[in-house]
Amino acid sequence: MVKKILAKSYVYLILILMYIPIFVLIVFSFTNSDSVGIWNGFSLELYSRLFRNEEIMIAVGNTIIIALISAICSTILGTLGAIGVFYSKRRTKALVENLNQIPVVNAEIVMALSLTFMFVFCGSYIFKDNIFSFWTILFGHMVLETPFVYLNVKPKLIQMDPSLYEAALDLGCSPRKAMYKVMLPQIAPGVLSGFMLALTLSLDDFIVTAFLSGPGLLSGAGKIQTISTFIQNSIKKKIVPPELRALTTIIFLVVVIATILVIFYQKRQNNRSSARFLTKEQIKIRNIKRLIIGGISLIILITVISLLIAFI
Repeated sequence: MVKKILAKSYVYLILILMYIPIFVLIVFSFTNSDSVGIWNGFSLELYSRLFRNEEIMIAVGNTIIIALISAICSTILGTLGAIGVFYSKRRTKALVENLNQIPVVNAEIVMALSLTFMFVFCGSYIFKDNIFSFWTILFGHMVLETPFVYLNVKPKLIQMDPSLYEAALDLGCSPRKAMYKVMLPQIAPGVLSGFMLALTLSLDDFIVTAFLSGPGLLSGAGKIQTISTFIQNSIKKKIVPPELRALTTIIFLVVVIATILVIFYQKRQNNRSSARFLTKEQIKIRNIKRLIIGGISLIILITVISLLIAFI
């Protein structure tokens, strides 16, 4: 009994230490004070100012564009690489898998410096120009993310029944058609989790972006800024816009909603697999619960939208 209490207390303590700073920022994002700790009454002014702040919006746009493009490209490369290595010879497979581990366990600063030196060399001796730009950041993020996609897809390939692919070939499918029709549906969960991880790594990255930044697509003149580099530059200048509290709240809520949707999707899949074992009464009760939860959620959503319209 004492061990259980201590274990639960430890878990709750860690959760409190993790989430209290976030909740403080969320609470003080609903006041127009320039400093955290001073409450000037409930207000959505920071959210209104956030969307009017051109510099922050450019940083957010750059972050989203780089994250989406790099995650898509890394997912394609990592998936194709995992499939190619899976069907390679044993020695080739062992060599590539060992090489793939290096970027994963290596310090990110080493990768950032290596890429910086490579682009400096290319700019000095090949292109004769400064090549640091949006594209160098994109390339750096792809280098960072691709090994993680590979590691997410590989277990699904191991779990896949190889006889399905072989049967598709025997029945007349070309290797490409068999891969799209048979293999990809089998490894889709690994591909999706690899994409989400790549997206998260790109959104969270600071070191590679700071080393490889140059003029951006949305920022015009000057170095491209993402959310992380914008916050770092603001801290250096000792001028942290209070609108960042609103931005932090929005990012946190988006992550929470995405997590809830994933959990709901997984539960729905589990319910589908177990629905055949339920009676009609149990299915009816489950549907009623879903209607009640959906109605409450809809009422809350309408209330929040009405408040936003009223205050903004």
